[in-house]
Amino acid sequence: MADFTAKDVQRLRQATGAGMMDAKKALTENDGDMEAAAQWLREKGLAKVAKLADRENTQGAVAAVVDGDVGAIVEVKCETDFAAKSDDFVSLVQDMADVVAAKGEDAAGELAPRLDEIKVAKRENIETGRVVRFEAAGGNILDSYLHLQDGRGVNAVLVELEGGDKSLAHDIAVHIAFTKPPYQTRDEVPADDVDRERENLLGITKAEGKPEQAWPKIVEGRLNAWYKDQVLLEQGYVKDEKKSIQHLLDDASAKLVRFAQVYIGG
Repeated sequence: MADFTAKDVQRLRQATGAGMMDAKKALTENDGDMEAAAQWLREKGLAKVAKLADRENTQGAVAAVVDGDVGAIVEVKCETDFAAKSDDFVSLVQDMADVVAAKGEDAAGELAPRLDEIKVAKRENIETGRVVRFEAAGGNILDSYLHLQDGRGVNAVLVELEGGDKSLAHDIAVHIAFTKPPYQTRDEVPADDVDRERENLLGITKAEGKPEQAWPKIVEGRLNAWYKDQVLLEQGYVKDEKKSIQHLLDDASAKLVRFAQVYIGG
């Protein structure tokens, strides 16, 4: 019989979240070796959790970090907001962002054992989502914005500027968090999407009974309005909608190099 005590069982339960009978069985199967028993429980738990992989996981948390000229965003997905706002989950996401900033995007995998432990404990389909890392060019400005909800990050933005300052980069990051633009410039918008929207707007214009000779001008005007929803640089700045983001940058003699946004459910 394996040599272990009731205190060993309790310690293993606290470390793994396992039930009493499972903890006893794990210690018995591993001759009282605490580390081996914990690994045994993890493997058994992961085998069960693997069956949940097809379940929808649209909840989660994101974290953002900027350290000098390096910034990172990491998303971890789960099934419920209850799991997403737990301390161990939020801590894991932040640690992943820190290690990605320090070592690169692939470094998130170094924390896979902790992710597996949470997956077993929560019994949810939990996985790493989007991972972004910026390394700003020399002299460029890098800043971020993280929107919090119930103690967890739900909307993270990174912005890199050439020229300008941290305050401008932060203001633009906040704007992006609010408006969620898919693209930076018109050139990035897929041509098929533009053609589809133009046809849709033409149909609306015809149905309104507008004069045929006016259709092209009306459609182009409406298409320009559509672009403002899609393209960051053409959007009216949320704090002063009379001024576009491009004008805001021009006033500061700055250029937007790139941005990234990761938000839960996006």
